[in-house]
Amino acid sequence: MASLRNRNGKWQAQVRIQGHAPQTKTFTSRRDAERWAKLAEAELEASVFRVDHRVLDRTLVRDLFDRYRREVTPTKRGAASEEKRLDGFQREAWASLPLAKLTPQVFSRYRDARLKAVSPGTVIRDLGLLRAIFEVARIEWDYPLPNNPVANVRKPKAPDARERRLQEGELDLLLRACETVRNDWLRIGILLAVETGMRRGEMLSITWGDVCFTSATLLIREAKNGHARRIPLTEAAVDLLKSRSSGLASGRGLIFPVSGNAFRLCWERCKRRAAEEQPGISDLRFHDLRHEAVSRFFEMGLSVPEVALISGHRDPRMLFRYTHLRAEDLANKLRSAGGAGTRTSSF
Repeated sequence: MASLRNRNGKWQAQVRIQGHAPQTKTFTSRRDAERWAKLAEAELEASVFRVDHRVLDRTLVRDLFDRYRREVTPTKRGAASEEKRLDGFQREAWASLPLAKLTPQVFSRYRDARLKAVSPGTVIRDLGLLRAIFEVARIEWDYPLPNNPVANVRKPKAPDARERRLQEGELDLLLRACETVRNDWLRIGILLAVETGMRRGEMLSITWGDVCFTSATLLIREAKNGHARRIPLTEAAVDLLKSRSSGLASGRGLIFPVSGNAFRLCWERCKRRAAEEQPGISDLRFHDLRHEAVSRFFEMGLSVPEVALISGHRDPRMLFRYTHLRAEDLANKLRSAGGAGTRTSSF
């Protein structure tokens, strides 16, 4: 509706229509203010998409989660992990709130409570998924939410990039521990991760049809970012794949025909055995082998575009988060080059 008021000898007209921000304008005459208010009100009413705002009282937050789980989550590569995150959301008390009662404060309190139990990185991912769910509800599902209740919730400080690399002797310990298992795919998987920088999921999805021994390349079709890439293989990586193929009868299908959970369990058992000799290895993650590989590529002298081609990073900033060069190695490299400070110039 429109309202008029006189302020300091001038007339201020304001139009309020549900679903729109208030429109205000000032005029020298009341007649001009009334004329503008009628036109503005008519335009806003004509543009308002007629919706039943009572739907916000009838719809619970958990209803959005259920729909998102059915329609959106299955389309993602990380569907399994997202399912677990949604299960956690469903257990929260605010999941039973109607959408009409959602405020940013609800999720600020959730953030603070969650930080007492999990890392800041986990909380950041939680808030990211919640924001995505409400954005889909607003834009694609026509829920008349006035705004995204998570959009302005302050995120916790992102954790520092993990710097874990293989320490001296750790790779040998892991390989010796692999000798106690009946299969050889874990040993080959560990070495292949160090040689290629592949993620575990990427490694478990490659087939023999993706390998070209002639050109020493490997096609990774199912990457985390959704973009397939063909990577070069080191001589050691080619030998590893050939040794794997020689033990198979057909040389077809998956190179590592094992589930992600089975691979993870075998890795953890192997790491526990290695920790009996060197306890510090217990905090090593399989993903740290990707960090190790990327760092080694840079130490070999490869450029950022060359390493990005192998690792699949499309943002150089993310690539640097995975790159941890050893200061000792760089010091040796500087000494071998003679050092920039030892050079003199004459004119």
